[in-house]
Amino acid sequence: MSQTFGKTRWKRFAVVMVPSIAATAAIGVSMAQGALAASFDISGQSFKVSADSLHGDGFAQYGTVDKTHDGKAVPVAVSSFKSATITGLCQSVPVDLSAVGLGTWYMRIDAGTQAGNPVTAKNLYIDMTDLQATKATFNGINIGVATGAVSKGNVSSNDKTDPNAFAQESDSADLTGVKQTAWATSAGTFALTGMHLSLAKSNAECF
Repeated sequence: MSQTFGKTRWKRFAVVMVPSIAATAAIGVSMAQGALAASFDISGQSFKVSADSLHGDGFAQYGTVDKTHDGKAVPVAVSSFKSATITGLCQSVPVDLSAVGLGTWYMRIDAGTQAGNPVTAKNLYIDMTDLQATKATFNGINIGVATGAVSKGNVSSNDKTDPNAFAQESDSADLTGVKQTAWATSAGTFALTGMHLSLAKSNAECF
């Protein structure tokens, strides 16, 4: 018999909730081999990412197209880093639990909030549709380089890009007050120090 508290059947709640968490948890601890696999289909749901600061070495940025599981094309700008150090990282996504009468909840991951213990990543790729920063500094930057000629940063061989298409690259990049709307994140390694995953009924998005 399902345990019932009030009017919520918690075993039924778990059946719906666990797959949702498993799917959306990929925003924080993805994924395989430092690049999106050719068969990788995005969920069709964007999420928000913010950071107090981000320092990345081996930066490249270029356009490509992601594909949702139902075949919809989503144009994105990819920001990639050979390595990155992030402080005050926040990632959030709404989780629809209306199927069990609970409405929308919010899953949020915070990490790198402790002084001297930042989040670190290698071969980091962020597929986004919007990026804001209070300040962005690019060192040794080339703007308008062909994607096929990028040498300072990473361009995933699995992304659908024209090798002659526009890209930009720099030796390193420093961003503060970062706010992003993203569709996918992948990394060879993604070390989340002081990680805290929370679920809330009230709006707990990063921004």
